[in-house]
Amino acid sequence: MPSPDSVQAARALARVSRVLERSSDTLSLADYRILSTIVEGEARASRLAARLALGKPAVSASVDSLCRRGLLRKAQVEDDQRATALSLTPAGAELFEEVEASMAARLELLADLTPDARGVLGSITQLGAAIETYVAERGVRL
Repeated sequence: MPSPDSVQAARALARVSRVLERSSDTLSLADYRILSTIVEGEARASRLAARLALGKPAVSASVDSLCRRGLLRKAQVEDDQRATALSLTPAGAELFEEVEASMAARLELLADLTPDARGVLGSITQLGAAIETYVAERGVRL
């Protein structure tokens, strides 16, 4: 049985997720995750699903949509004809930066309402790192 603290934390994170979703009318949180993963250096389409712990069909649909919107571009990988490299277009990079700034501003606003804003932001960052470690060590989706 989960502790009351973990239940409250889950509820708070669900509300934070909604705040982040409202940061943009033009980019969904799922699309933001794809763009941010590419910005962080994962350019191979085949690896996005694993890195994001999502199904390949969902990632493919999102990537295709982002390409149609002119936010992403696909290119063949020289050494591997089956692989596709992804990169943000200038319009994609601009939108990504705008949305990310809006998300960060919203998080800072909320964190500033707590007694330890830096601690809250640091804890969220540590939670993100823990997710990366868990997925990498176990090779499974959370």
